[in-house]
Amino acid sequence: MTYHPKSDFLRVMIERGFLADCTDYQGLDEALSEGVVTAYIGYDATAKSLHVGHLLNIMMLRWLQKTGHRPITLMGGGTTKVGDPSFRSDERPLLSAADIDANIASMKLVFDKYLSYDDSAPTGALMLNNAEWLDGLNYLEFLRDIGRHFSVNRMLSFESVKSRLDREQSLSFLEFNYMILQAYDFLELNRRYGCRLQMGGSDQWGNIVNGIDLTRRILDAEVFGLTSPLLTTSDGRKMGKSQGGAIWLNAEMLSPYEFWQFWRNTTDADVGRFLKLYTELPVEECERLGALEGSEINDAKIRLANEVTTLCHGADAAAAAEATAREVFEKGGAGDDLPTLDLSAAELGEGISVVQLITRSGLAKSGKEAKRLIAEGGARLNDEPLTDAGLMVDADMLADPIKLSAGKKRHALVRMQG
Repeated sequence: MTYHPKSDFLRVMIERGFLADCTDYQGLDEALSEGVVTAYIGYDATAKSLHVGHLLNIMMLRWLQKTGHRPITLMGGGTTKVGDPSFRSDERPLLSAADIDANIASMKLVFDKYLSYDDSAPTGALMLNNAEWLDGLNYLEFLRDIGRHFSVNRMLSFESVKSRLDREQSLSFLEFNYMILQAYDFLELNRRYGCRLQMGGSDQWGNIVNGIDLTRRILDAEVFGLTSPLLTTSDGRKMGKSQGGAIWLNAEMLSPYEFWQFWRNTTDADVGRFLKLYTELPVEECERLGALEGSEINDAKIRLANEVTTLCHGADAAAAAEATAREVFEKGGAGDDLPTLDLSAAELGEGISVVQLITRSGLAKSGKEAKRLIAEGGARLNDEPLTDAGLMVDADMLADPIKLSAGKKRHALVRMQG
């Protein structure tokens, strides 16, 4: 990146590695330098929680606000009813209106940690729902006023659509409408709130460009688009996925300890980059920590885990997670904050197989995987090697909680209820 910005926001985006592309660097930089710019990112309500894959863009909104601008978190109460086809191989399952509203309420809890929603401040964040303008659309009027500005030829050329068609996978008319609705969101946000910038992952480039074109044509407004890179880890995995599934941001879907542990297990090569993207430590400090080698890099990983967990779950949760990790790894103890499986007397019955416990506690995805873990010497019970896949655990063994381990870094407690 050779552009040298005047505005604090663009400088942060470039220095810390957030920027993949921008529709007009100079125009956006001047707008950001002249006064408060309102910018948005859209989030469809497809689950009760956002996950680590969303965290990059949430940090972009946080930096936007910290550098003196106004972020909008646009909840897709309307667009979730359609489903974004971008780079998906199949159609998203359709959710009921009640499910969508419940998901939005749950997702709001995460945004409150990162952004300040203060209506009285010029940079106070806004939480909006596109159902507000999409639910009441008249189809014929919408086709006449908005649809006529879209070229199907051009829409077919976008990579997100082309990749589906190239694989000869069906793209429904419902999904095809999604990019028109997203473009209309930008138009409405500009009309209602003076929003001049849409941000998103680089897979959203086509949708963002559509919104800019539509807003310019209908309102003759100068608006901009900015995208972030789609992150993969240094070993090629999609950011935010682990063996156990998505790394959720809501504490009730993933414990703060497991969240902390995800960051503590970052590969050495990613530490410096992740410190720049997911913490607010100065860039020089991120680079210093990322350059550490040998056992010292582990201190940098603990710093990363503490900083990211503090932002998402609070300083107390980060401190508790680190204390638990030290208890587990350095002293061989059980720790107070480990993922815990509570068994009722009815579930336990005459006994339950250790393979079942490993699976149910989330240390393995299936019984087959649990047995392989035991066979390969990767399973431990109370820090002792577990070699018998046929072991039955009964009430006597659970008089005290037992600790199960998969490898050196993943642990869970199993205990009797009551």
